[in-house]
Amino acid sequence: MRILVLGGGIVGVTTAYELARDGHEVELVDRQPLAANETSFSNSGMIAPGHAYTWNSPRAPRILLRSLWRNDTALRFKFRADPRLYAWSLRFLRACTSDAAIAKTRIKLRLCLYSKDRLKATLEDVDLPHDRATKGALYLFRDPAHFERGVANSRILVDGGVKLEVCDLRRIAEIEPRLVRDGIHGAIYSPGDESGDCHVFANALARHCAERLGVKLRWDTRIERLVADGDRIASVVTDKGTLTADAVVLALGSDAPIIARGVGLSIPVYPVKGYAVTFDIAGRNGAPQTPGVDETYLAAWLRIGDRLRFCATAEFAGYDTSHRPADFAHMMKVGRSLFPDGADYSTGRMWAGLRPMTPKGPPILGRSRHRNLWLNCGQGHMGWTMSHGSARIVADLIAGRAPAIDIAGMTLADA
Repeated sequence: MRILVLGGGIVGVTTAYELARDGHEVELVDRQPLAANETSFSNSGMIAPGHAYTWNSPRAPRILLRSLWRNDTALRFKFRADPRLYAWSLRFLRACTSDAAIAKTRIKLRLCLYSKDRLKATLEDVDLPHDRATKGALYLFRDPAHFERGVANSRILVDGGVKLEVCDLRRIAEIEPRLVRDGIHGAIYSPGDESGDCHVFANALARHCAERLGVKLRWDTRIERLVADGDRIASVVTDKGTLTADAVVLALGSDAPIIARGVGLSIPVYPVKGYAVTFDIAGRNGAPQTPGVDETYLAAWLRIGDRLRFCATAEFAGYDTSHRPADFAHMMKVGRSLFPDGADYSTGRMWAGLRPMTPKGPPILGRSRHRNLWLNCGQGHMGWTMSHGSARIVADLIAGRAPAIDIAGMTLADA
């Protein structure tokens, strides 16, 4: 079967890989000159089933409300002249109940664990150097009440098959001795989590797809619209010509709903903006070896070879990737307090990207109402964690096989 994969992020590249391994003739199309050059370019780099929680917690509405007058909240809302922002945000808020949070976290966790297994299989099949680190991840808590809630909530993940360890300050020091523990009350350690450079990984996998599996890579090609003929997609119009195929996979991240609207398809995916700053370690002896997240501020840290990266903030702000130094001030303050000698903090490279989120949390996988249009979008802040499993599921569905895991809660009808 000839298949077009639209989108060259980590989700699109892993989808092309799985489809090509199944023997399909695959063509990948993206507007960028390289793979993973947008959302996954400077992400947190963590593959983290140990952090598979949905963002739709009962506390989320209060955090968003406080963000209207504070700039240090983990979630932020920015007013924009886009009706879709308010419609999506309302659906997000409606899902912020305890029962929904538990249910959606279980769905996400099921996919995260399966996806990690698929990543392991990929790395056994292909040598893909990407500054991989398999030291697990630390999730820090600054006050007793938050820590107790975190430990209680972790039962969802433990019951789902994640190994977690509750840590006091002594144990935190054993896991990451370079971490300054002033102001830290406790942590949860997930030894099965790992990390690396997603951008490097995606490009290495794309090269493998092209050189070994015959995937045609169409970079610098902007997708303009889909053309429908009844209940199927007849063609894909790009700025460099019209493409046809037996099947089309929509893996365009935050742009998926924009392209889908052209054929009357409504996909509830909307961007949630994130920020990252990356520093050269430059011989500093205080750089961490273990990645993690400060749960109070949802500020993540990650060592990638000779670089140290901090990521933070989930901003409901529409399709806007602009940024200014003030946007990074709080995350840098948090990062430097944790690792004061972690890097040369004068070398920061600032970046902002758009996470493609569904209002309820789980991604959207499977067939659309057009019989040859398949969806693989909405992985949000866990794009790399979920990508390999999502790709295998979509490849199995296209082949008419039942996926290895139950995909209830991950379809367009569930979103």
